[in-house]
Amino acid sequence: MDGVTSDNPPGTADPAALQPLLPSPLVEVADPRFARRGLRLLLKRDDLIHPDLPGNKWRKLEPNLRAAAASGTRSLLTFGGAYSNHLRATAAAGRLLGFETTGVVRGEELAARPLNPSLARCAADGMRLRFVDRATYRRKTDPEVLAAVAPPGAFVIPEGGSNAAAARGCEALGRELRDVADVVGVACGTGGTLAGLAAGLGRGQRAIGFPVLKGGFLEEEVLRLQREAFGGRRGDWMLDERFHGGGYAKRTPGLDAFADDFEERHGLPLERLYVAKMLYGLTTLAEEGAFTPGTSVVAVITGTAR
Repeated sequence: MDGVTSDNPPGTADPAALQPLLPSPLVEVADPRFARRGLRLLLKRDDLIHPDLPGNKWRKLEPNLRAAAASGTRSLLTFGGAYSNHLRATAAAGRLLGFETTGVVRGEELAARPLNPSLARCAADGMRLRFVDRATYRRKTDPEVLAAVAPPGAFVIPEGGSNAAAARGCEALGRELRDVADVVGVACGTGGTLAGLAAGLGRGQRAIGFPVLKGGFLEEEVLRLQREAFGGRRGDWMLDERFHGGGYAKRTPGLDAFADDFEERHGLPLERLYVAKMLYGLTTLAEEGAFTPGTSVVAVITGTAR
């Protein structure tokens, strides 16, 4: 099943034309679970960078969009699941900047079903949707699979937007937090944001990544991205694998209760697939005594509640 082809005429391919809000705001919140342990909690509001390309989606897509434009193509191919924020952001970028977009979606059976809100938004933004079975999706980087799904001359952006260019793009996030944070927490899907964030932080700062998928594969992926982007491991970082809630797009009653409480306390609607899991993890670590008194903890808000 294919999405709707955009009727928008090609515009400038320069992402700067979208006028992103950078650096993104940093807001301190009073949370007694942190305060009673002598900790500060600050929110890095990357969700406010751009309404259609928020958070780490902007930081990872921007260098890839520039590379695509420099290559002379106006066609993008990328990959994701049925609820992929990355697919939505790529489709929006295509509409805004005049790129044709194709999204390869995991799950052949979805082709016969009504589009969910995420995929419907992709289609409305002009993305052509190609549904493939899971076995084919696992081989999505094989040349024969790419040849079958990619339009001629398309610039390929990996699943989640994570590659060396994306990691270098996310390095700016770490630089924006130098001399501000002692510990920075970020949700992780494919590892590109953590790879760049950690590289951009300064001496004495550390990053904690909270994977939203289970499987224990992400450490090697972050290392691979750092090797490709920076030549080797960079920065002080670690992963805490306890808060994925059972896997991608899965939630637990405890996670939902935490997110509801956080929203009521601070008036901030939480994106549940990534952001809520990260904040749940940071709060648990604070309550476990993982941070010494006087520590400034920054939570990167990478996406918006939809």
